[in-house]
Amino acid sequence: MKNFGSKISKFFLFFFPLMLVMLFVLFPFYWTINTAFKRESDIMNTHIQYLPSPWTFHNFFNAWQNIGFSVYFKNSLIVSVLSVILVVLFSILVGYALGRFNFRGKKGFMLTLLCTQFIPHTMLIIPFFLIFKSLGLTSSLWSLIIVYTTFQLPFNSVIMKGFVANIPKELEEAAMVDGCSRLRAIFNVILPILLPGLIATGSFAFIGCWNEFLFALILISKSSRYTIPVGLNFMMGEYDINYGALAAGSVIALIPSVLIFAYVQKYLVQGLSTGAIKG
Repeated sequence: MKNFGSKISKFFLFFFPLMLVMLFVLFPFYWTINTAFKRESDIMNTHIQYLPSPWTFHNFFNAWQNIGFSVYFKNSLIVSVLSVILVVLFSILVGYALGRFNFRGKKGFMLTLLCTQFIPHTMLIIPFFLIFKSLGLTSSLWSLIIVYTTFQLPFNSVIMKGFVANIPKELEEAAMVDGCSRLRAIFNVILPILLPGLIATGSFAFIGCWNEFLFALILISKSSRYTIPVGLNFMMGEYDINYGALAAGSVIALIPSVLIFAYVQKYLVQGLSTGAIKG
């Protein structure tokens, strides 16, 4: 009886609040998916349907083919993948320098990298716009790639420093004794060991680039260059909103993030725990 009472108290003290929080967090996702598979007449019906009846894929076809989500998806994929490649490449080099060398101003440099994360991005909209306008890069995907790499690089470099600091120096020193240059030792010896850290930083960088809205809205004016967040925004008209296509577009935008975290989950936990040990 005493054991039963402890289980009841544990349920109401821990599991029940967690269930409420999980319900609160997941319900908007459920309702978006539910709306995406409904007909437009069922969406606007005053009678609430908790499951689509009948199910339809028309909203997905409409968003992908007619509204142009195939173009938005391709643009977001190009920008995010190229930005992640640049962020990972440069963060390896910066993190290696911070983790392996002691130089004058190292602590100040790291502090500067971290302090850049406190600068509101809205303060940089006008300077970035003027720079890209003078370079002729407005309405170019390269402007977004440069901006996203700039924003993602400082924090990921500091994180990568923690990963590199946990790798023994003797490994690369042995490779250099065998004739490897330092750069070759980094890519042939250090890089395979850094795989969990690379996946962790790359995943967060990808999600940050994939979901960014403000700079994509300001710097891109051509509809053929819109990314998914901007495309979703322009689906909401002044007098009309296609809720079914909007929900379908939101589900399409959610798919890459879910697939990435489902695939890299074990690497993500391992990488973050490794980077948090030292540095």
